[in-house]
Order: sequence, then structure tokens, then C-alpha cells
Amino acid sequence: MKAFTVCEGIAAPLTRDNVDTDMIVRVERIAQLRRGQFKPWAFEMLRYDANGAENPSFILNQPPFRDARIVLSGSNFGCGSSREMAVWALEEFGIRCVIAQSFGDIFYANCLQNGLLPVRLSAAQIASLIPAASRGEALRVDLHTRTVAAPGEPPIAFDFPDERRDALLEGIDEIDQTLRHNARILAFQRDDASKRPWVYTRK
Repeated sequence: MKAFTVCEGIAAPLTRDNVDTDMIVRVERIAQLRRGQFKPWAFEMLRYDANGAENPSFILNQPPFRDARIVLSGSNFGCGSSREMAVWALEEFGIRCVIAQSFGDIFYANCLQNGLLPVRLSAAQIASLIPAASRGEALRVDLHTRTVAAPGEPPIAFDFPDERRDALLEGIDEIDQTLRHNARILAFQRDDASKRPWVYTRK
């Protein structure tokens, strides 16, 4: 998993609520594509018109937001189905952080397993970032300090659990975290096998 430490870059104001996972990547693409192939299809329904041409009114089709690394959004971002490919599509597009009022629970968990940082801020805090973002000024998201800042403005603190923060800073997912305890796991299994040998499959 790619580590997340600091992300400084263009932030696209996608100011709408209930951006669901089907809006981020359509279910048809999931059946057709593999990881690494989703970038052209991120936000497909918003980026393209019925003829496949770019929609010039969509924020991510406009300079400088084509190179956005951060998305500012509303409430319930990533709601809908549990597809992990929605996170893959965002990451492949270049997005490292989504700042929203709230997230779909499964989408939030998928972000943490793929090195994409989901930040919860209030509507007022997000609104305070939008003017700088709309001017194309880079925002800075610092996971070390758990802050978001626009140029010339005081940083905004966000809550993020210590355990999740440390895992993202190191770039380790839940499997990696479990394997750190491998010696203890093996010791338990040896001890348990001596007491309950019938539980363990013989090879």
C-alpha cells in the first residue's frame, strides 16, 4: 500500500452530496477492467456526454483541476455499493485525499486499505477552503499533524484515529499489521496444538 504523509496540490471543489460509487466508476467497467485501467473511467458519467466527448462544465475537465490531487465534496461521499474499484479509480486519476463532511462506511474502509486519505470536516470548514481551491491554489494535507491548510490561512485540524494514522504513514494495510504479530501467532498455535491437537488439520 502506498504510504500517505503529506499531500500538497490542486483541490477540485466537487460540491455535491451523495457522490456514490457508481458515479465514481460504473459497474460495467468493473466487469471489463483490471486494476491500473480505471483512470479514463473515473467519474465517467460526469466527465463525458452521451457521445463520449468531454463535458466542459465538469470540474475535473477544467484546468487546473485536471491535475487535482485532492477532492472537496459534501456529505455521504462514496455511498452506494461496496466496490473497491471506486477507490482504485480515484487513485489512478491522481487523487490522494478526499475531504468531505461524511463518507459511506465501506468506501471509507476501502480508502484506508489503499492509501487514500478520507478526511472529515464540517460544511463550514470545507466552505472556507473552497475560495483558495477555486483559484487553483494548492492545499496542504498533513497526516503527521492531522491538518488541512490553504495558503495564508490557519490550518484546520481533523480527527483521525492514531492506529489508522500510523498505518497510513507507514503504508501498511490490515494484513501487514497482522503479520507484525506473526511470532506471537505461531507461538499461540504451537501451544494450542499441544492442548487441542484434534483442531488442527494433519498434513
